[in-house]
This record gives sequence, structure tokens and C-alpha cells, in this order.
Amino acid sequence: MMKQLIGRLFGLLAGVLISASPGTVSAHSDLTLVNFGGSAARAQMLALLRPWADRTGAYATMVEYNGGIEEIRRQVEAANVTWDVIDMEYSDLIQACSEGLLETFDPNTLPRGGDGTSALEDFRDGALHECGVGNLIWSTVYAHNGDTYETAPTTIADFFDIEAFPGKRGIRRDPRGILEWALMADGVAASDVYAMLSTPDGLDRAFARLEEIRSSIVWWERGPQPARMLGSGEVAMSMAWNGRLYRPIVEDGRDIRIVWDGQIWEYDLYAIPKGSRNMAAAIDFVKYATSTGKLADWVKYISYGPARKSSAAIVPPEMDAMLPTSEANLANALRFDSQWWAQNMDSIRPRFETFTSRDFGNEGAHVGRF
Repeated sequence: MMKQLIGRLFGLLAGVLISASPGTVSAHSDLTLVNFGGSAARAQMLALLRPWADRTGAYATMVEYNGGIEEIRRQVEAANVTWDVIDMEYSDLIQACSEGLLETFDPNTLPRGGDGTSALEDFRDGALHECGVGNLIWSTVYAHNGDTYETAPTTIADFFDIEAFPGKRGIRRDPRGILEWALMADGVAASDVYAMLSTPDGLDRAFARLEEIRSSIVWWERGPQPARMLGSGEVAMSMAWNGRLYRPIVEDGRDIRIVWDGQIWEYDLYAIPKGSRNMAAAIDFVKYATSTGKLADWVKYISYGPARKSSAAIVPPEMDAMLPTSEANLANALRFDSQWWAQNMDSIRPRFETFTSRDFGNEGAHVGRF
């Protein structure tokens, strides 16, 4: 995979190759960083944006969005680009890149790892894309309160076992993630999940498994909801983004237990919209924010794994158990297949909306993850 990526990167014959050197931003440069808000935005502000602004003297601002590429497309097509660096989900980045809405990156211009390793070798497999630079690894997990069960759940199958583990289940109102879990709970190996979902029988099997717990489902749409529903007792277990559980567990001292079996993980990446007015600042920030030390600093504020191997090596030991990238937490993990969902979402969403229509209208919303 990495060799194919390198070939694509060096085979590019068009597009802007970003290659400015770090530290060349003038004191009057501006930068607008766009992200999903919430805990991740706080972490980016404290670990990355403020230190970068102090280092360069630039005036930096942060804007929240809910993902998707509609606003990026609008700005680029209008030749009125007001965003400079965007924290993007992989599936959105793939689509935006294919439409020519993003600048391209030359990986050889990215900072070497803290141990001297080249960027191409230091970034984890898949973290570099021709239109983006990976920054973190986040995951979908499930959690429960520590005092809910005498014998705690430990597997993804337990999430679907409402007889052995009674109680309501909080599930995101989106087919991505829960259909993969349904197959894994039904005995499908993580390595076979997307091949199985690609067949009519596999899709039927996933929905059938979900149907078995339908009466116990409480749907959610925004990142803070799982922790709140667990705290109120509205649900006994909930699907959640792991970073949204960090502050309730670590800072608030709540006894929330994460079950990592079957976690579904994916990268976020920094991208620069084509035609950014502050190109030099954008380039400099991406290089600064994805350097070994800064990715490790980010992890001090939120439990998302760094996209660089050299960053993982210097993460505080007490954080390791909370990270998707921890060796113990990666057992039976599944990487989210953004490309697969980009190709299949339109055909699956109507069926999923019909499934959920008992409690909701038929129009779904693209909501921010963090």
C-alpha cells in the first residue's frame, strides 16, 4: 500500500505541490483552521494553534464545521476561499481531492521524524494522501458505567446480547460503524467485514442482527450525547467516539468503562483548500502541527492516537491505555473503509433511514464527530 501511495504521489503531473520551508511566515500572516469543534478543537487550540501563533506572530482563528465538502466546493468554485487548513475525515478528503478542491502535498517536504526517520517511513501506513497529511487516529468504541453489570461486557458480541447484558443501547443514527459491528457480533472476522457487506446476503445479515436489538436502541446524533446518556441512565451501553469519553473519565472522574474489542478506527487529515489566500501560513501550520513533538503534545489533551510512529514513542505512558493505537486496544480492531462507504453510502442510507424511521423522520443529518 505504501509503495502504491509513493507511486501516486510522485506520479502527479498536475496540481500545486506544497513545499515551502517551515518558519517562513511573516508576522502579518493570518490563518483560519477549520475543525469539528468539541474536545478535539480544544486540544488543537491548546497544543497546536496557540503555540504556532506565538511562534510565528500570526493572527490565527478557528472555525467549527460539521464535515462534508459542500462549503469547500462553494468557496473554491466562487474563487472566494476563506478557509486555510481543514481537519477532514478521510472519506470527505477522498471526495474533495477527486473533485480538485484541495491542494496536493509533496511528502518529501514534511518534517522528518524526531528520530531522524523520513516522513514517508515515519507516518503510519495510510496516513499520507496526495491531498492530505494525517494527524490523528480516532475510533468508534462502546462504553458502559462501571457499576452497571456484575460481570462486565468485554466483546463486541456483548453489545448485541441484551439477554446477558440487559438495558438500552445508544447507537449513532448513521449506518457507518454499526453495520460493521453487527457482522462482527455475528461471527464475521474483521478482515472479511467489507467483503461481506458488499453482498446482498451480508447486508441482510447485518440488518437482521441489528433488528434483534431494535427495541433496545436509543439513537444519538452528536458527540456529547453518549456520555450524557450513560450518566443519566438512559442507556446501559453506548456506541461513542473514544475521544469524547476522555474528559468524563480522566477529568471528571466518572467510572465509564471502554470496551475496545471491535473498535473501528480511522485517520483525520489536514488539507488545504485550493486557492487558500494564506498559503504560506497554511503550509507552515500543517508541517508544524504534524511534526513528531506536536502530535505527541496533542495527545496530552485528547485520547486520539498520533499518525506518526515517532510521536507514539514519546506519548506519556499513562495515556497509552486510552489510545486507539495501543497494542492491546488494536486486538480485533477494524480500520474504517472510507472508500467503501463513499461508493456504497447512497445505496445503503435509504434502507437505514427506513429502519430508523419509527423514531425519526426520513432526512438524516451530517453532524460533526467531535
